[in-house]
Amino acid sequence: MNENKVDDADLNRLYELIWKRTIASQMSDAQFEKTVAKIEVSTNKETLSASGEVMKFDGFLKVYLESNDDEDEDDTTSEGEESLLPPLAVGQVLDFIEMTGLERFSRPGARYTEASLVKKLEELGIGRPSTYAPTISTIMKRNYVEKREKEGIKRNFQILSLNNKDEITTVTSSEITGAEKNKLSPTDLGLVVTDFLKLHFSKVMDFNFTAKIEGEFDEIAAGKLLWSDMLASFYEPFHTTIEHTLENAERAKGERELGFDPVSGKKLITRMGRYGPMVQIGHQDEEEKPRFAKLKASQSIETISFEEALELFKLPRTLGQFEEEDVSVNIGRFGPYAAHAKKFYSLNKEMDPYTVTLEELTPMIAEKRKAKDERTIKVFEKEKIQLLRGPYGPYIKQGLRNYKLNKEQQEKVETLTIEEVNAIIAELKANPPRKMARRKKAS
Repeated sequence: MNENKVDDADLNRLYELIWKRTIASQMSDAQFEKTVAKIEVSTNKETLSASGEVMKFDGFLKVYLESNDDEDEDDTTSEGEESLLPPLAVGQVLDFIEMTGLERFSRPGARYTEASLVKKLEELGIGRPSTYAPTISTIMKRNYVEKREKEGIKRNFQILSLNNKDEITTVTSSEITGAEKNKLSPTDLGLVVTDFLKLHFSKVMDFNFTAKIEGEFDEIAAGKLLWSDMLASFYEPFHTTIEHTLENAERAKGERELGFDPVSGKKLITRMGRYGPMVQIGHQDEEEKPRFAKLKASQSIETISFEEALELFKLPRTLGQFEEEDVSVNIGRFGPYAAHAKKFYSLNKEMDPYTVTLEELTPMIAEKRKAKDERTIKVFEKEKIQLLRGPYGPYIKQGLRNYKLNKEQQEKVETLTIEEVNAIIAELKANPPRKMARRKKAS
C-alpha cells in the first residue's frame, strides 16, 4: 500500500477535469458572432462603441471553459468571458450607469521567450523542429542574445469616472510596467552584427530566403531539383558578395555619436571595442590619444545617454591613502579592480567602482593581501617566477604558465634555488606529463 495517499478532494478534482475534457472533446464547437455595437448618446452627436463577441451556441463550453494563459505578464488584455457582449438588439434603449476612462500609454512589443521565438520561426517558415534548439543555443553561446530579468518601473495613471448623477471623479492608480523575466534580449554584439549583415547581406537576412531554401530542400528530396544546381545558384552570387564585402566593407563598430565633451570639446561616441561596448572621447587620427571607458553590464551602446556616458569617465578614482600609499579604483579587461602599492586587487561583486569608499576597500585589500602572502612560498623577482601553494600542493608559476611539482620536490619546495627551479621547468617543457584520459561511465 502506498504511504503517500492522495486526498479524496484531489481525486475528485482530477476525475472531474478528465470527465469534463473527455465529454467536451466529443461535443460541437461553440459559435460566436463578432459584434461591434454603436451606441448613440442622447445629449450630443457622438457615439460610443463596444466590440466583442456574442455567443450564439454554447457547444462544448456548456461543459468545459478553459482559462486563457498569456505569456506576457505585462499584457492586461484578457479574452474569454470579459470579451463577451450581452445579447443586444437594434434600437434597444440602454440605461446609463457609469462611464470610465483609463489613461493608457503606448509600449513596445514583448520580447521573445524561447517558446515564442520558436513559434515565430514556425510562422515565418524558418528552420525545422530539429533545428530550433541548436539555433537558439548557438545565438546565446556566441553572445548575440542573452536571457535577462528586468525589474518593472512603477507608473501612475488616471482613472476618470462619470456616474448617472453627472458626477465626475478622478482616481490616481499605479501599475508596474516594463518587467521582463527570462526574455531573450539582444546584446550590443548582436545588434552590431545584425546591422552589418543587413547592410551587406540583405538577401540572406530576408526572412523569405530561409523559407525558400527549405522549400528547395523538399524539392531535392522529391527528385524535382538537382542539388548541384541549387547550390550553384546560391553559392556563386553569395561568394561574390563575400569577396566584395571583404574588400570594401569597414569593420563593424556600431558607432553612435552622443555629443561633445564639455571639457576638451572632442566628439563623444559609443561603439564596440576589442573587449566589448565602450565610450570614446576623441579620435584615433588626432595627435592626443583618445580616452576610453567601458560600459556597465546594464548599459547598451543603443540606449546610453550623453550624461551617462560622461559619468563613465570618472574612473580611475583616487580615494585616498592607505599605509601611506594611494588607493585608486578602475575597470580593466577583467573587471573592476583596486590599485595599491603597485599591486592590483579585484573588487568584490557587491562593490561599485563609481561609489565604493576608501573605508570599504581597506579591509578588502588587507584580507586579499594576507591570503596572497599565505599562498606565496618564494618569489624570484628577476626571473618573474613564483613558488605558490595551490589546492593540490605547491607548484611553480612562470608568467601565465604553471608547472606541477612531484612529491619529492614539494617536500623541499622552500629550499629550492632558482637553478633547480629552472631545471624543473626545462625538464617539464621537454617531457610534458601525459594527460590521463577519463574513463567513460559504463552505460
